[in-house]
Amino acid sequence: MATSFATMSRTAPRIPLGRSFPLPPVAHCKLKIVMKATEALPAREPAFDLQTLFDRCMVGKSRREYSASESIFSQGDPSNAVFYIQSGKVKLTVVSMNGKEAVIAHLQTGSFFGEACLAGESLRISTACALEPSVIVRVEKMVMQDLLHREQEFAQKFLTHLLTRNMRMQADLVDHLFNSSEKRLARLLMLMANFGQESKPVPVIAKISQETLAEMIGTTRSRVSFFLNRFRDLGYIDYNCAGMVINSSLVKVVLHD
Repeated sequence: MATSFATMSRTAPRIPLGRSFPLPPVAHCKLKIVMKATEALPAREPAFDLQTLFDRCMVGKSRREYSASESIFSQGDPSNAVFYIQSGKVKLTVVSMNGKEAVIAHLQTGSFFGEACLAGESLRISTACALEPSVIVRVEKMVMQDLLHREQEFAQKFLTHLLTRNMRMQADLVDHLFNSSEKRLARLLMLMANFGQESKPVPVIAKISQETLAEMIGTTRSRVSFFLNRFRDLGYIDYNCAGMVINSSLVKVVLHD
């Protein structure tokens, strides 16, 4: 499942000192915030295998390679297509009237985005750009609607994808509202390394800037630097030529009251 983070950069909510959202004991280091029996971290669905399905579409779809930081669409552009990440990662952001930027989501391979056009959105309310070299499939709105009507299995998987991502966004919002920035950072790193999900953990996270991490959890770069240094001193993370190495012991920060 695609990864989503609804946070405002440098505008994290203030939490009363000494209070945090309680986290129940969990097994096998699975990160959960239990709220009325709703799991905060639902297992991400495996990436859709849509190659054959898209190949049958002779018109109305295209595939393009994007370089890192290249824009896919911008806020205010016509909303007339759905996009699918065949490989790579994509960041969705929104800019307010006074220039503040909010990171809505970081999406992984196998994720759809831009699907709001199917619900009547006429103009894009967010900007999408590639976080790394990515291959993106663009499917025109009418073609996507036809696929959803003709391909029942695809329609079911697409609906599951949207519902799972919605649950994940709710969990991210709960995390942002009730937990400290240190816990939010630890949870984010565990999620990026796939700990607590159905897919196999990948403890090495490719190089990512502290500014980006700060945007994703709603705090400052200096605070992120402070927490990362603390995590490294405690042996929870380390660095090598491939990026950041995440140890499962980092879950202690998330579970600590």
